[in-house]
Amino acid sequence: MKKTEKYHQILDALEELLDRKDIKSISVSEIAQKAGMGKGSIYYYFPSKDAILDALVERNYEQPLETAKSLAKQTDISPFTRMAMLFQACRNSSAEFLKHGNSASRDVSSDNSHESAYIHQKYLNHMIAELKPALTEIIKQGIELGEIHFDRPAALAEIVLIILSVKMDNTIIPSSPKEIEDTIWGLISLLEQGTGNPKGTLNFLTAL
Repeated sequence: MKKTEKYHQILDALEELLDRKDIKSISVSEIAQKAGMGKGSIYYYFPSKDAILDALVERNYEQPLETAKSLAKQTDISPFTRMAMLFQACRNSSAEFLKHGNSASRDVSSDNSHESAYIHQKYLNHMIAELKPALTEIIKQGIELGEIHFDRPAALAEIVLIILSVKMDNTIIPSSPKEIEDTIWGLISLLEQGTGNPKGTLNFLTAL
């Protein structure tokens, strides 16, 4: 469906409501009232409240994810450099989530921790689904160039993205800076060993 002004009004309304309420307590009628339209207009654009939330997640991360996906086409840049750039997009997406997340998602220790987990699931599903094809393609190109030695590029892409997504948003499993650093170094070590690259080859990824 074409993303009209009303489409974005609906997303804006939900985003504003999420600043002060949890998703479970927000009704479609409330979203319609906030958007300044009838409830029927909401259902013209979206089949459910859940679909509105999905669209809001998608809109909030659209720019960094589009940047990441374009990297798969830039074959004049080395695969590892593009992986680093994609990881930075992963961080940017996490920053967008934290900026737009509701009060529950900013405090997982609160009584709304289940709410936080639900919002995070939306975020992680979208981000991993969107970034996985791009990272898989970059890994495949590295394999073709002989720079990466691995026979399951899609699996490797998913593993990397899951680790980075969870650690970089640092909300689902809150960690200290030292714990995050240790996890990233562990990931780099596994990537070097798993792709047949000498120790220290991917140290530049810590510049993220």
